[in-house]
Amino acid sequence: MDTMIENDHILLWNHASITVLDVRHTMMRTGEALRSYRLPASVFLLATRGGAQVRLDGMEYIIKRFQVMHSGKGAYLDIFLIEEEFEYYMIFYKAQIPLPRRQDMVSLMERNSPFHMQYSFLPNYPISLFHKVKLMDQEWRQSGPLERFQVKSLFYQFVCSILQQLHRQGIDMKEPDLAAQAIMYIQEHYSETITLESLAESLNYSVPHLSALFKKSTGYSPIEYLIRIRIDVAASLLVETDATLREIAESVGYKDPYYFGRLFKKYRGISPARFRARESGQRKAEDNPSTTIRSSIVVRRFRRYIDDDNRYQYERVGDIPMYRHSKSTAAATLLLCLALLLNACSGGASNTSTSTGGERSPSNSVSAPQSSAQSNSGQTSDNLQTKVVSTINGEIDIPVNPKRIVADQYLGSFIALGITPIGTPGLHRKNPYFAEALKDVEDIGDVNGSLEKVIELQPDLIVTGATPDQSRYEQLSIIAPTVSVPYGELKNAHEELTYFGKLLGKEKEAEAWLAEYDRRIAAAREIVGKAVPSDATFSIFELTSKSTYVYGDNFGRGGQAVYQALGFKPPAHIAAEIFDKQWAELSNELLPRYAGDYIILTSNDRTLEDIKADPIWATLDAVKNNRVYVWKEERSWYFDPIAVLSQTEEIAAWLTGQH
Repeated sequence: MDTMIENDHILLWNHASITVLDVRHTMMRTGEALRSYRLPASVFLLATRGGAQVRLDGMEYIIKRFQVMHSGKGAYLDIFLIEEEFEYYMIFYKAQIPLPRRQDMVSLMERNSPFHMQYSFLPNYPISLFHKVKLMDQEWRQSGPLERFQVKSLFYQFVCSILQQLHRQGIDMKEPDLAAQAIMYIQEHYSETITLESLAESLNYSVPHLSALFKKSTGYSPIEYLIRIRIDVAASLLVETDATLREIAESVGYKDPYYFGRLFKKYRGISPARFRARESGQRKAEDNPSTTIRSSIVVRRFRRYIDDDNRYQYERVGDIPMYRHSKSTAAATLLLCLALLLNACSGGASNTSTSTGGERSPSNSVSAPQSSAQSNSGQTSDNLQTKVVSTINGEIDIPVNPKRIVADQYLGSFIALGITPIGTPGLHRKNPYFAEALKDVEDIGDVNGSLEKVIELQPDLIVTGATPDQSRYEQLSIIAPTVSVPYGELKNAHEELTYFGKLLGKEKEAEAWLAEYDRRIAAAREIVGKAVPSDATFSIFELTSKSTYVYGDNFGRGGQAVYQALGFKPPAHIAAEIFDKQWAELSNELLPRYAGDYIILTSNDRTLEDIKADPIWATLDAVKNNRVYVWKEERSWYFDPIAVLSQTEEIAAWLTGQH
């Protein structure tokens, strides 16, 4: 094994949080087999007796006594005996980077994760491993907290021995075929609720990593692939059965037949009812009742799980289902479909009609992208020119010059680029750093906004910042092309402005704004450098009615302004911790440990005089020396580019006595 890869693996084993999920001891005898078992977690397998042919995602191994095998979550396992019996232990475990996650660890995990690797080898010292695994099994059966702790301790010893022997023997490791695993999962579970998050979780990868690999391998995003599988199955059912539209929709994972009908027409170019009538007519004409509708995307292979006694599952908390069944969402979806139907009817037979005001009807075609389209008058319309952009949900067509944008995040970048959206959640309209610029923008509701409001505005582009809730994304993308940029994908003002400048054709405006941003930041740093010692330390605190919090450089409250823009540092003994975790709740006893020479404090109900009168805060050097800046959350919570620039200059003015 390559030394660099080995070091990466050891680093991740050291950094990850490990949970042992199950320890099993199994004896298989002649006539028994394990077929198409999808591993619910990463697993070590230690054979102790007999021999078997083992397949991992179709890769074959011959496993005999004391052989060790490893695989990651989501792989398909088959075991067939080649001797009269086969005895083995399986240790299921889960490894994850603890919150808050360091980006370098997350990137390393996706690039070279030891918890996903597939390999098999015969260890040089198998008896020691066998004793550890046997003791793990015995302790696991006791099921007490102390026994569970003992199992975890033994597991680390087991892994340490494995890593040492992998290095000494130079064992080759195979990365799993992530796209193939995802395809198999989708083909088996297409009728169930599947989100990008749940699919990524089932394979223990992040959503962006899974999406990128899947797109590269198949040419589709995972969710588009899922939709196409569902539509293909539905097409077969429409022709081969007399099932109702509702029954077919539910059988392929859609509770709302109207929404299913819209999707079917979008992908097949015809409504389900007309498709059934057309195919039935063709079959009668051909007098070939055995004709079936083949998949347009892949030949479906249905593989089954082994029975429930051998299935291992554990509970997930916090899944966002693709289809929520609440009354409000059902009503919103119905309203969505009705609105789209009205738009389609008003546009006549043309697929690219324009309204009297020159605005384009919402569309989200999956056909090949076109550089331009023709209006009803036969003239080329700038509004209808499109371009392909790559997003977390795959490649999509967006207008080259969008005129009616609805955005629920990144409002600072839009304003900086001279673009005013037509709608945004009310929360952003309260942002004091650009509230004036948004005063005439339509309030679409708090947080994400309501679908009904978005429909009314008839946008030609939607920008969202939430981690993709696929139900909402699909609904939004039917209204208009929708670009999802989850929080954390863009790390600073330069990345954010550059991204949206390119997306919206405002590259020059982005460059100009960032040049001015850099000039003003540099000016602020220069004047502050003359007033504050270069080795002075800063702390970012928030004081609420119940708790005190400390923050890092990427969590608002002035952290971006102080640590990134002005370049100051927290106290050295807490710097690594606070930049890694980004925030922590503090007891009063810990306050002095985290306090720097200067304090930037967010509080809605405390003044500087209150802080000085507090018996604990009054002991801090920053308080004694009048080096505490108190501001309210309405000014400190925001960290868009405009807010960070304003906060930097505000804090610089205070530090230099100009505030």
